[in-house]
Amino acid sequence: MATPQDVLPAPARAGSPAPPPVPGPGGRIVARRKPGQWAAAAVALLLAAMAVNSVIRNRAFQWSVVADWFTARSVLGGLALTLWLTAVTLALGFAFGTVLATMRMSANPVLRTLSWSYIWIFRSTPPLVQLLFFFNIGALYPTLGLGIPFGPEFVTVKTVNLIGPTLTAVIGLTLLETAYAAEVIRGGILSVDRGQLEAAAALGLGRWRVLRRIVVPQAMRSIVPTAGNMLISALKGTSIVSVLAVSDLLYSVQLVYLQSYQVIPMLMVATIWYLVVTTLLSIGQYYVERHFARGATRDGLPPTPLQRARAALAKVVRA
Repeated sequence: MATPQDVLPAPARAGSPAPPPVPGPGGRIVARRKPGQWAAAAVALLLAAMAVNSVIRNRAFQWSVVADWFTARSVLGGLALTLWLTAVTLALGFAFGTVLATMRMSANPVLRTLSWSYIWIFRSTPPLVQLLFFFNIGALYPTLGLGIPFGPEFVTVKTVNLIGPTLTAVIGLTLLETAYAAEVIRGGILSVDRGQLEAAAALGLGRWRVLRRIVVPQAMRSIVPTAGNMLISALKGTSIVSVLAVSDLLYSVQLVYLQSYQVIPMLMVATIWYLVVTTLLSIGQYYVERHFARGATRDGLPPTPLQRARAALAKVVRA
C-alpha cells in the first residue's frame, strides 16, 4: 500500500534534496523568469525619466543663470570656506573625540561620567542653538581671565574682541563633531572581538602594538562607514553658519539672490556644488572601506565599479 510520502513529489518529502535544475533548450540552465521585477523596474525608470525631464525643461530653474554663476569668484570663495570648515572641524572633532572615547571606556568613574555628560549635552541640543550661544558668548562672559581659582586674575581678554563669526563656527562645529566622533570611535573599538585581545595578552604583546596591529585595523572597518557619513553630514551642516554671516557656500549665493532676486537658480548653484563634493567624498569613502576590508573574507576584495564595467564590456565584445 502506498504511503502519503510516496504519493508526494520529491521536493515535498521531508529531508529529501531539491531536484537539480532542469536544463533548457540546448542543454543550458535557464533562470526563472521574473516579470514582476522587470515591470517594477520599467515603472521606476519611467518615473525617474519624467522627474529628470521636468527639471531640465522647467524654465523656472534658469539654467543659463546657473551656468553663469556656477564658477563665479564669490561662489568659489564660499565653497573654499565650506571645505575648510569641514576639514578643520572634522579633524579636530576626531582628535578630541579619541580622547573622549578613551575617557568613556576608562575604569575611572569620574572620567566616564565627564565624558558621558559632554556627549549627552552636545548630542541633545540643536547645532544652531549651540552656535547662537557661542556667538553671544559676550553676553554671558564679557571677559575671560587666566589666574588662580577664586583669586586674582593675571590675564583678562574681552570676549567681544576675541571670538568672531568664523571662530565661533569652528568652535561650535568642532564641539558638536567631537561628541559624535567619540561614539563612533568607541563603537569601532567595541566591535573588536575580546578574545583577540586576550590572545594578544597571552602572547606577551605590548599595549601599543596590540592597539596598532590588532585593534585599529579591525576597528577601522566599523569606523570608516560611519565616519564617512559624518564627513558628508559635516559638509552639509556647515550651511547653518550662514546665520552668523560667515561667507560659506550658502551665504555666498544668498548675497547674490538678495540683490538679483534670482532665488531658484542661485540655490541650484549651491545644490549642484554640494552634490559634486559629496559624490567625490562618497567615492573616496568607498575606496577607504575597500582598503580596510582586506582579509575580511576568503574570496578577496569585490571588484570595483570600474572593474565591473570593464568585465561587462569585455563580455559584450566577446559575444
